[in-house]
Parts: sequence; C-alpha cells; structure tokens
Amino acid sequence: DGHTAMPGWIDLQVNGGFGVDLTSDPDGVWALAAHLPATGVTAFAPTLVSADPATIDRALAVTAGGPPHGWRGATPLGWHLEGPFLAPARRGTHPATSLRPVDLDLVRGWAASGQVALVTLAPELPDALAAIAVLAAEGVAVALGHTDADHATTARGIAAGARMATHLFNAMPPLHHRAPGPVGALLADPDVALGVIADGHHLNPAVLALLHRLAGDRIVLVTDAIAAAGLPPGTHRLGEVDVVVGPDGPRNADGGLAGSAATYDEVVTTWRGATGVAIADLVAVTSTNAAAVLGCADRGHLRRGARADVTVLDPDGRVCATVVAGALLTPAAPEHR
Repeated sequence: DGHTAMPGWIDLQVNGGFGVDLTSDPDGVWALAAHLPATGVTAFAPTLVSADPATIDRALAVTAGGPPHGWRGATPLGWHLEGPFLAPARRGTHPATSLRPVDLDLVRGWAASGQVALVTLAPELPDALAAIAVLAAEGVAVALGHTDADHATTARGIAAGARMATHLFNAMPPLHHRAPGPVGALLADPDVALGVIADGHHLNPAVLALLHRLAGDRIVLVTDAIAAAGLPPGTHRLGEVDVVVGPDGPRNADGGLAGSAATYDEVVTTWRGATGVAIADLVAVTSTNAAAVLGCADRGHLRRGARADVTVLDPDGRVCATVVAGALLTPAAPEHR
C-alpha cells in the first residue's frame, strides 16, 4: 500500500528532548527514550555536553543500572561524551569552566565502563591523539569536533583512530581553498562518517545538497536535540546554560546556536527537502552509517539475525509506526493496524 519498512533510525547525538536535559538530569534518559520512537528513532546515543567527572560517572551508572520495570522505548547504545576535551575557541555553548585538558586516566575509565559509545574531542589538544588510540583500541568510537585544528592535525586524529566528524562545519574553522582545515580533512577521507545536523539552522540547504553529492554515502543525520525538542518555543536548559528557542533555532545568551530543537523525523524531512533523495536512499544516513560508526553489526539493516528494529514510513514519508526489539511502540494509523 505504498508504506516503507526501513531499518530502525539511529540518532548519535541527543542532548535531550521533551523537557529532559541529560547533562543536568542523566536519570531522565529513560523518560527521554520513551518519547523517541514517536519520531522514528529506535536506538540512540544519549549525549552529555562538557561536564565534570562526577556528572559523567552518574550518567554511566544510570544506564549500567538498566531501565525501570516495564519500560519501553528507544534503546540507549551508550553515552556520547561531547567533551570535555574541546578547543576553548570552538566550545560554542559548552561552559568554559567545564572544559578540561585530556586526561588519559579518565579516558581509560570511560572505556572500561562499557557505557560509553562515542567521544567527541579536539585532536590538537595535548595527549588527544593518545586518547583517540586508547578509545579506538577498546571499541569506543571517536569523533572530531569543537576543534581549531588545521588540516594536518585533523588527518593525524583520523590516523589515530577517529571515525566520525561531529556536526560537520559547525564549531570548527571553515573550509578555505588555501587552508582546508578540519573540514577538508574530514571530507577527503572516505572512511570517516560525517555527522550532519539538518535542522534548517546549522547548515544551509545548499550545503546539505552539496554534501549529498560529495559524500552522501557517509552522512550520519543527527538531531543534536536539546530539552526543547518536541516542545513549544521558549526558554529551556542545556547543561548549565539557558537557551531561548525562537524562529532562528535555539540560541544562547551570545546569540550562538545551542543545539537543535528538531526531532529526528523533522531532520529527515529537511534532508529530503534539500537533497531530493528517495525514501530508499535514507537507509544509510538514518541507520546503516550510524550503526557502522558504533560497530553494531546487528543494526542498520533488515535481514535474518538482525535486531527487529523497524521504522515504517507512509507514502508521504511520515513516520507511522516504530518497532523496537519486535514490539510495536508507535501504533500505525487505525486503517493500517
């Protein structure tokens, strides 16, 4: 009847949503996860912006303890620690007081916990390359972002084991024809996945179309959603910072973008509008590439032996049903039940 069953959508950068801010309230991860299937998401990486070690430890303990009895929702695949090892000049909304020098003991602890799936860091910081190597060796994915690195340093980060860019173009020097910088290095390496926020604010639609033509098979669509996602405009929290959501997206007190208020289905709609891709072409950017970044061989495809995570779209490309681990969490419209 024109509906499409796709591998379940995976969002690797979710700071919050539906009133939950994960950095200030890591315990809210299960409440947030319960909302995400309605947006098509079957699995995600709950994300902390730069935080102190105690907050990170608390977050890791929350997921290690497992969900409350009877809970159903999108599956947390492990935390995405976006910081605190970031370049001060490119910190964006991350509080300056929360940034830290690279600490290899902390890194080893994160890897040993089994609760960290992805770490975003700036490769130019002292000991950053060593941290990348430690994390990669332990199966924790590393993304490069919030960086002031030049092209050569970014390439060294990739060689050390980084496999993804965090919100490409944002919080990093722009691409220049004589100084290609991190954008040039990340675009040029065919083994690097490219995190892209297609919320209508972080990247111009023409840039989304260009990325599709240049590297469409490596895009990982993410929301970078904050607590405001799924809620009306107004003032919301992102860690320690108040963020005002208006027509030009979430903004901090300095006027800079502070995450996104878009839900995943909205990001997918924006991507399709900018690129003109068919529904079948969404599989890689919404699921397969994200699963590959995290090394999840049983996600990102529909075949025997894979996890029964399915996102179903109606003929107009809208989410109408979401299945997680074989359970229908978002009912289809009555005529299609």
